[in-house]
Amino acid sequence: MEHRELKRELKNRHVQLIAIGGTIGTGLFLGSGAAIEKAGPSILFVYIIIGLAVFFVMRALGELLLSNSGYQSFTDFASDYVGPWAGYVTGWTYWFCWIMTAMADIIAVGLYVRYWFDIPQWVPAIACLVILLSLNLLTVKLFGELEFWFAMIKIITIIALIIIGIVLLVIGFKTETGVVSVRNLWAHGGLFPNGISGFLFSFQMVVFSFVGVELVGVSAAETANPRKNIPSAINKIPVRILLFYVGALFIILCINPWTTLSAENSPFVQVFALVGIPLAAGIINFVVLTSAASAGNSGLFSTSRIMFNLSRNKQGAKSFGKLNKNAVPANALFVSSIVVSLGALLSYAIPDAAFSIVTSISAICFIWVWSIILISHIRYKKYRPNLHKRSTFKAPLTPFINYVVLALFAAILLIMFVSEETRSSLLLTPIWFILVIFTYVIRRIK
Repeated sequence: MEHRELKRELKNRHVQLIAIGGTIGTGLFLGSGAAIEKAGPSILFVYIIIGLAVFFVMRALGELLLSNSGYQSFTDFASDYVGPWAGYVTGWTYWFCWIMTAMADIIAVGLYVRYWFDIPQWVPAIACLVILLSLNLLTVKLFGELEFWFAMIKIITIIALIIIGIVLLVIGFKTETGVVSVRNLWAHGGLFPNGISGFLFSFQMVVFSFVGVELVGVSAAETANPRKNIPSAINKIPVRILLFYVGALFIILCINPWTTLSAENSPFVQVFALVGIPLAAGIINFVVLTSAASAGNSGLFSTSRIMFNLSRNKQGAKSFGKLNKNAVPANALFVSSIVVSLGALLSYAIPDAAFSIVTSISAICFIWVWSIILISHIRYKKYRPNLHKRSTFKAPLTPFINYVVLALFAAILLIMFVSEETRSSLLLTPIWFILVIFTYVIRRIK
């Protein structure tokens, strides 16, 4: 029987846009409103801090992936440098991360479609899931094309916002809330209007805003020229963070005083409506719809590739490691889609709490994945110094910066425990780890 392998069909433009799409999502378009409400203008510092931390994680990921051409994802080097248990737990935890995220995004699609059509939200949610599944079953190149155009929509929207904002700043445009000015950053209670607690409690949502940036690593096995494309995509992350996150939010806070923004609405919608763009709400609703669909698309892609990799490493069912004639892990795609659809129905049953709970759990699990990447890099540098010496893409400031970022992640988990809003999610998450460790032990016994 023919033993098929994943095809390297993702070109440089696909990888670049997957990296951008992975760092612009529902967390920015919707979650930033809640984060601003907590932190005020100091949210800009939170995005810079988490953005820098994620960049160092990605540099560690990049060096590890390129140190061994046999590595197809971070589960491979986690098994090598931390232990087989770490590869197993991290692989299935990453799958769980994206399942939770995809649940929320598919439900969000249903809600966004209801803006135009008065139909039950589960109908467009399931329809979107079926469409994405069908497209993902074809070729990985098609996935790359989908993400390319999804990301382009996000980029155009943010750049349009920044350009309009700069023009308004230059001319001193007057709105219902006052003059568009940099002074709005500190004129309404200062940079830290809610004190240090508001600043700290915003970290969880900002972490969720960055989930998906590591998709560059997941797509490594299907990248045509990983030694060129992966470093290029990773090195551009800081510029993208400054432009798409810090730049966009800086403009928003200059146009609208933070006190006028609401956690219930996207700050992007409010700003476009404020400057008088016709059909602004409808335009941004379309953008956040495509953003949610993009995240759901990324979720199906990443979960299927993780299941495929786990199967090939004998850490999952053998059937998950089979590819269809288009070199796509079809069985893994079907299973992930079924789980996402069940979760979407569950989220629909408890709409008030489901989104907050699943996104918080997702953020916690992503912190685990990012931490394992940093720990793997520490051990790689310690036990394989020759590989590190020959590396053409060395992670900077290691291992010191790895420990600094790990300490930051530990502090964020402590903050989530202190916060009443996220405490329940933090206390629920260990159930997943107990379950996955239990299955690992059972498999080892067999």
